[in-house]
Amino acid sequence: MKRGLKLKGFMRTYLCIPLFLSILFLIMDIQIFLISHKAGYIGGIYWLVYVLVSSLIYFGSRRRIRRDLINFASNYGQMQVSMIKEMDIPYCVLSETGQLLWGNDKFLEVIVNKKAARKNIENIFPEITYGKLPKTPESRVVHVQAQERYYRCVLNLVVNDSTGSTDEMLQFDQIIENKRIIAMCMYEETEVINLEKVRDAENLVVGLLYIDNYDELIDSIDEVRQSLTVALIDRKVNKYMQGIDAISKKLEKDKFFFAFKQKHLDGLVANRFSILEEIRNINLGNDQSATISIGIGVGKGSYMERYEWARAAMDLALGRGGDQAVIKDGDNEQFFGGKRVQIERNTRVKARVRAHVLKELIEGKERVLVMGHSIGDMDSFGASVGIYRIAKTLNRKAHIVLNEVTTSVKPIKERFHSKEYENDMIIGSEEAKELVDDSTLLVIVDVNKGSYTECPELIDLAQSVVVIDHHRQAGDAITKAVLFYIEPYASSASEMVAEISQYIGNGLRLHPAEAEAMYAGIMIDTNFFSNKTGVRTFEAMAYLRRNGADAVRVRKAFREDIEEYKIKAAAIQDTELYRGEYAIAESLSEGIESPTVLGAKIANSLLDINGVKASFVLTKYNGKVYISARSIDELNVQVMMERLGGGGHINVAGAQLTDVTVEAAKGIIRETIDNMITEGEA
Repeated sequence: MKRGLKLKGFMRTYLCIPLFLSILFLIMDIQIFLISHKAGYIGGIYWLVYVLVSSLIYFGSRRRIRRDLINFASNYGQMQVSMIKEMDIPYCVLSETGQLLWGNDKFLEVIVNKKAARKNIENIFPEITYGKLPKTPESRVVHVQAQERYYRCVLNLVVNDSTGSTDEMLQFDQIIENKRIIAMCMYEETEVINLEKVRDAENLVVGLLYIDNYDELIDSIDEVRQSLTVALIDRKVNKYMQGIDAISKKLEKDKFFFAFKQKHLDGLVANRFSILEEIRNINLGNDQSATISIGIGVGKGSYMERYEWARAAMDLALGRGGDQAVIKDGDNEQFFGGKRVQIERNTRVKARVRAHVLKELIEGKERVLVMGHSIGDMDSFGASVGIYRIAKTLNRKAHIVLNEVTTSVKPIKERFHSKEYENDMIIGSEEAKELVDDSTLLVIVDVNKGSYTECPELIDLAQSVVVIDHHRQAGDAITKAVLFYIEPYASSASEMVAEISQYIGNGLRLHPAEAEAMYAGIMIDTNFFSNKTGVRTFEAMAYLRRNGADAVRVRKAFREDIEEYKIKAAAIQDTELYRGEYAIAESLSEGIESPTVLGAKIANSLLDINGVKASFVLTKYNGKVYISARSIDELNVQVMMERLGGGGHINVAGAQLTDVTVEAAKGIIRETIDNMITEGEA
């Protein structure tokens, strides 16, 4: 027992009451003495006896009283510890860093590896990381899983500021560093979570199924096989819906609505929506295969919200080229399928309708700003020039937003530094932000992700936004566009703008420099007409040729610098053939004006190597690793790049990685290839 232990509080006051009363009795005796000396003497004697007895009791029994109080407190504390130890709720004490100091019996039953827990609680519950430990008196709640049980852990920071006097308390103070501990109480919620799972499994999921190319499919076969093909598609769809116990309804000749219980969704995901392949394999002698798109809305919202999510998922599926399924749960999307090369659509009705809407939007504004993606290439610049000419034809002020000029764009851009064009035709981001107001229309070309644009701030500042792009739409695409024209079947954004230009009217005619800029954009994105080139591509080229595009002059503009050619040759020489089929190379960007463009050229060249399914060229530039991915027809590099946060086409895609080295990025590519092969995606 510590000698310095002192009684405090009410107990000390209670024991001092006899001393306080002795003072009161003394005052009373003095008053009696003034009345009667004899009575005062007698009272004084009794007062002395009372003081003596009280003093003996107070000082003589103080140690014994204190010892009894300590024994009571000790027994009470042991009873508390015993109650906590045998409590039916798991309870433990942690250090500030998460080290397990003590746990009751129920807690020790929950954990399996006690030795690992003594190192750190995160070894037992990975959900309880150091960042989730409380640093303030406010409680922290963390949900964890132990084997097949689920718990809600409430963590509280406890500050031990006691000045205890027992040896046991001194030892406890030595165990607890800085006298700060974390008390954790675990409340089991297994039944609640299981009930939620049952409820979620019974929730209805809303879906839409569209036949992508119904009109083209029917037109490619005779009348007899038309009905057989439609009947066979309907039969396979209905059989698939019966397999998931779904209610389905054919809304139109090429559209279905269906609803089913969410518990069947995991099965659809596991077989990666096999109905896509089943429909694609239908062939009754027709020239092209049927493809379908599926949009599914799932979540805890209302049925109307799920239907809206299903419609948004269908828009995503169609915007990405069709032949795929999209599951949308609020802001989260999952993509399945979409591995085939999209079938080209020869109809230009959509282009004519979009041209009419674009014309009305431009005529309703005083100024038009056009921008493409950051580190712009020839396609984004050519498409921007086309929109610029449309705006000028409609007598509107127009500007192209362009910051960094790459080597591929520079030869074409120099042709616009003439008296024929205004000095402010091409402006930077800062100047563009000053021009944006309610009377400004912002047109974004060759990109549909806001973060990838030349100046993302313009999207927030502009009231009206138009997006024209040929890349497959991703889940984080620009959402505030009043006109969203995505055509994955097109070879390039320049091709799309060339088509739109033909329906604007008002006597629109491209100048030769403008036609050549768009011609160059198509040429680069098709890798000199060897990739994604269709009938409409050559029709657009013919239109540009009629407007004065000179193919020879464009070809001369794309001749390479000798230093770039050497770097290209070195990269090809050091190329790694992973699994003997996937070319992975590094492009050294030091001293090169446009390293990312050179990386794309190297990726295209690697496809000429026999046996290469896909090529990946990595370029370290401005603190990021840029990946240029290319393939011919055996690997969907767009799906692969989406896994890395990028996107693009089935055969042409890219991504940007931050805070990684080139070697680490190569490792990520190898791992992604392995995962796709395991999942049957490659």
